[in-house]
Amino acid sequence: MPKIVYQPIGIIHTPFKSPKGTPIQPTGAKGIEATVELFAEYAEGLNDLDGFSHIYLLYHCHLSKRYSLNVTPFLDSEKRGLFSTRAPSRPNPIGLSVVQLLGLENNVLRVMDIDVIDGTPLLDIKPYVPEFDVRTAAKTGWLGLRSKTIKTKDDGRFSK
Repeated sequence: MPKIVYQPIGIIHTPFKSPKGTPIQPTGAKGIEATVELFAEYAEGLNDLDGFSHIYLLYHCHLSKRYSLNVTPFLDSEKRGLFSTRAPSRPNPIGLSVVQLLGLENNVLRVMDIDVIDGTPLLDIKPYVPEFDVRTAAKTGWLGLRSKTIKTKDDGRFSK
């Protein structure tokens, strides 16, 4: 198989300087504002994005180092298969967050509800479309009702 190489299209700027203290998921980051700076050569691709209230940010988890195929997720005390979690340390450390789009000026997006570390390389932006993306009968596996108890801040278990 040919090698796959991605180049960042921008940088995410947030108040979070390290994994410790960074919210675990966007729902734990309510009200946190940030900016997403798209490199100038991609700015034209932002046309019409301001018509969406929410967007997906896909990014490279640049501080992730080694990964394990079995991890203890932050909402559990039992080891789980990596691919049944959202742990950032993965074979391809790609992150995904749904954020509210507050505004857009030139090549800079203002967003809210961000759970990303400052300086994170942006790989892509996609519009969030509830009619396409929401699944009301979705099952949540081992998470069950635990997903309703997302913590606002990292309890230290992520930053070991």
